[in-house]
This record gives sequence, structure tokens and C-alpha cells, in this order.
Amino acid sequence: MASVKQITIWARGAIQDKEGRDIANGIAAAADYEGKFTQAFDNYVDLPDRVNVPLRKYARISDEEIEERYEYENANPEIVILTDATIVKGMNVLRGMPKGGTLVVNTDRTPDDILKFVPNKELLKQVVCVDATAICGGHTVDFSGSEGGIDSVGIGAGVAAPILGALVKGTKVVKLESLSKVVQNSEAMLKGYDQAQVKTL
Repeated sequence: MASVKQITIWARGAIQDKEGRDIANGIAAAADYEGKFTQAFDNYVDLPDRVNVPLRKYARISDEEIEERYEYENANPEIVILTDATIVKGMNVLRGMPKGGTLVVNTDRTPDDILKFVPNKELLKQVVCVDATAICGGHTVDFSGSEGGIDSVGIGAGVAAPILGALVKGTKVVKLESLSKVVQNSEAMLKGYDQAQVKTL
């Protein structure tokens, strides 16, 4: 069976529903440009229409066709992304992660500060931190593209863009030039790439 790279994105319900989806869709669309097989989807066990409730989005990338079409969660994510650093405090965000994974966090804190709140940090190979909120001049609160809505704003118009840039710096999961073809705010994406702090453990 083909090796499938699993990426889980944690976001906050309603206010970051689109941001989380943009990250998943951005990763998948960039990988599509590189000839990979991809999936990007929501977790409908979560409650995307509840304000601030932690929710998950997923992306998968493979060199061969992905067989698990009807598995609606990533059981073993190699990469976990947090659009809001506070999610790390009360949730086991690394659950199922195989040893050697990567955690990417939107935060103004350092990787060492974030690691203090991760109970199973021994699973991590690296932590990537970027202040995506500052890069974008504040949180994007946009309900377009949320549950039942029409997505009227392009992929990566808010904090998703610098988070995707930081992801590429830390993991090389896709190429920066591939991302630039699908992310609306490429300037913020490049700033995220340049400003990301990567700590290898």
C-alpha cells in the first residue's frame, strides 16, 4: 500500500473554520501541482458552527493513489498544525502521531515556550512557530466558506498564508513555488516562510 503523509489542522470553530480549510486545501492544491495524489476534508465529528470550539481539518498527500477514500479522520498525522496556540493547552493535539513528527503553531511564543505545554513532546522531531496573526495584522474573521456558506475569498487570504509558508520551511512537504500558485496572499506566505522559527529536537 502507498505511503500517505497525513496532516491534521486544528482551528477554532466559526472564526477560524475557513482558515483551517484554507490550510488543508492549500497543501493539497500545491501537492496537486507537483503531480501528487491528495485529499483535503473536514472532520464532521467536530462542530464547525460553534464559535471557538476546537475543530480539525485534514490533508493527505501520496505518490500513489490514496486507497482510504472513506476514512474521515487522520489516525496517524506526521504533521499537526495549530491556527491558535491556546489549543495546545487542553487537547492532545499529537494523538496518533508516529515518532518523528512536526508541530506547526501560529504563536508569538518561541518553540521552547510551546514545548512546555505539549505532554507527549517526545513524539516530535521539530516544532515550527510563526506569528501569522501579526503578519496578517490581526485575526481574519470571515464566515464565507464556513458551514453552509459560499467561499467568496481565495485560499490563504488570512493567517493561513503565513502558516503555510512556515510549514514549507519546516517540512518541505510541498515546494514554495507550488504554494505560491494557489495562495492568494503570497507576500504573507513568504513572510511566514522567512520569519518561522524552526527547532529540531
